[in-house]
Amino acid sequence: MGVLCDTQIRELVDIKPFSDATKRPGTISYGVSSYGYDVRVGPDFKIFTPTVRGGGIAVVDPKKFDDRFMVDVNTDDEGTDHVIIPPNSFALCETVEVFDIPRDVLVICVGKSTYARCGLIVNVTPLEPEWRGKVTLEISNTTPLPAKVYANEGVAQMVFLKADKVCAVSYADKAGKYQDQSGLTLPKVD
Repeated sequence: MGVLCDTQIRELVDIKPFSDATKRPGTISYGVSSYGYDVRVGPDFKIFTPTVRGGGIAVVDPKKFDDRFMVDVNTDDEGTDHVIIPPNSFALCETVEVFDIPRDVLVICVGKSTYARCGLIVNVTPLEPEWRGKVTLEISNTTPLPAKVYANEGVAQMVFLKADKVCAVSYADKAGKYQDQSGLTLPKVD
């Protein structure tokens, strides 16, 4: 297994829209890099609030996630370029880019150092072979202060690992529950 370089990413992985790594002053970088692809976060966010709208105490249950824990924010509708994530909270968001992963590639996502140095952590599970769609990201604010996240700018890097052999069962073969997801997808259990 090896890591794909920039030219291999261009040739083997379907990413739309695809951006070159270009200097964009005042913008958190995005686009293809030496051995990865820096994704942008889109304008839609679901920001966690510890109080359930309509009363009650919040208990996070991945088997029955209650969307009343989340406040929907669209930066375009709000007329702003960012959202604020409360202290010790998190936001769900999705990439601008749509991915179509080849059958012999596994993708690992890591946060960008610009945000990590501010105490913001990006978490994504691996993108399995033949996974397709926009990627739902979780951004945790580990600080005791509110934190800004800028829409339509870089937020995380995808690293592409190419296998020596094609996998026996891909995400598409399993009819994975997050395949071709549209919009921000909350946790679900089949």
